[in-house]
Amino acid sequence: MTEDAQFLIARLLAHQTLRREDKLVKRALSDELFRADVDARLKACGMKFIDNVYADHVTLALTRDSESKVFGTRETWQNNNFSLARDGVALLVVLWSLIILPKRERQEAHQLAEENQNDMFGKDKPMPRAEDTSIGISYRALLADFGEKLGKKTRMDMNLGQLVRYGFVERKADLIVEGPLLDLMMDTDTLKDRIINGALSDIFKIPVRTPAIIAPATQDREDVVGDTDSDVDSNASTEQNSTDNNPTAEEE
Repeated sequence: MTEDAQFLIARLLAHQTLRREDKLVKRALSDELFRADVDARLKACGMKFIDNVYADHVTLALTRDSESKVFGTRETWQNNNFSLARDGVALLVVLWSLIILPKRERQEAHQLAEENQNDMFGKDKPMPRAEDTSIGISYRALLADFGEKLGKKTRMDMNLGQLVRYGFVERKADLIVEGPLLDLMMDTDTLKDRIINGALSDIFKIPVRTPAIIAPATQDREDVVGDTDSDVDSNASTEQNSTDNNPTAEEE
């Protein structure tokens, strides 16, 4: 077991991500003792094993305790070590929101990407894999909707090229699809509401409205504008070890 744990960690360090179908990955996800051995070894190095049921891959990331020692040792906090500027981090958040959130809704509904409606008995089936539910978005649509806010075409193309090289997304002609790291980089439980109701509106200066509150009959109805919160907390792979605690932080 010791050698297998060592081998799994070494492969993740070398390859950045591994598929869930990998023999040792499946063992780490199902064998409690083996996973404890892997976690103990990683913790000793300030790292942790990252997986979620919605992603087809696993990776490694820094633990919270080691983040400040790794990313806060210089004069300014490094918000990532992928050399992504603010607009690159913003593009990453946009792509995560447009690709991952709809994919997860389809997975929870047990709906495949090509299905137009839910299967009546779909809930009795296993949750579909990411590659069967992830649709991707059109590059031309992304450029039309966000190009002005993300540095226009030249700047957006440069940042998009970096995200492709790092494994966050893939390009298939006009289509931008999920890469191995895109669904592993953020804590969705923490960030979903922040991104939908706050972060994107703050980055792009777009007001986000929550459902209106119905006042008593003697008063007028008032709309409530959602709060904004641009804090982004991300996990990233080991060899690159990208963490994204604050996409608005100054890039070094």
